[in-house]
Amino acid sequence: MTLPSLFLSHGAPTLPLSDTPARTFLTQFGATLERPKAILVVSAHWETAQPTVNAVERNETIHDFGGFPRALYDMRYPAPGSAAVAARVTELLGAAGIASKTDTKRGLDHGAWVPLLLMYPQADIPVLQLSVQPHLGPEHHLRVGRALAALRDEGVLIIGSGSFTHDLSEFRGHALNDPAPAWVNSFADWVHDALSAGKTADLLDYRRQAPYATKNHPTEEHLLPLYVALGAAGEGEQAERLHASSTYSVLRMDVYAFHERATIAAVA
Repeated sequence: MTLPSLFLSHGAPTLPLSDTPARTFLTQFGATLERPKAILVVSAHWETAQPTVNAVERNETIHDFGGFPRALYDMRYPAPGSAAVAARVTELLGAAGIASKTDTKRGLDHGAWVPLLLMYPQADIPVLQLSVQPHLGPEHHLRVGRALAALRDEGVLIIGSGSFTHDLSEFRGHALNDPAPAWVNSFADWVHDALSAGKTADLLDYRRQAPYATKNHPTEEHLLPLYVALGAAGEGEQAERLHASSTYSVLRMDVYAFHERATIAAVA
């Protein structure tokens, strides 16, 4: 089976506890996809000098945040890992000339387990994480995604988990479901239009071309997973926005699939 590659906005760690359109969408989304043999999550919350994949027997749940409700720290997502898929990731990256490492201890940070808890609550599908390298920029991450494209034909669901917009300096003072301001929406609209039109060169140059790019992403780690998902789709495939909403006004929670257009029906 050939699976899509996905970009998910994982939002605040409290997403599983919140009453938002994004949470509702993700709780329904997993059932619309063909069940994967394994899931590879490229999370904004794991930064390393070079691509690193975790290979563990069972994933620990990393609560990599502070000051949230006790119920959030009680949540666990004990999905199994897969040494075989981790080795395949290393093999594919190496074949593309990308050096990588393997981590045999690290579990899942909230960029991985928060959306997966909603999509696949049984935690019975093997899950692996792959790190990002913010100092290497979008083109590197597009290249990483392209190197991993074969995994889609092998039953592995590739998920880039970040945030479509991510200026946390504007986070405080907003209610959970406050609408997004124009400077957030104009950036999101520009990226959507570029994805829809297949303007990869423009997307790689988004910090110069997109409106309010550095305002919405003061640092790049939360957008870089998008480029891995885009690259994993290969050449000539379609970008489809499956969900668009915002939380706390400034966090756009958009979800995209990269696939042959007939593969997935859009869920709004």
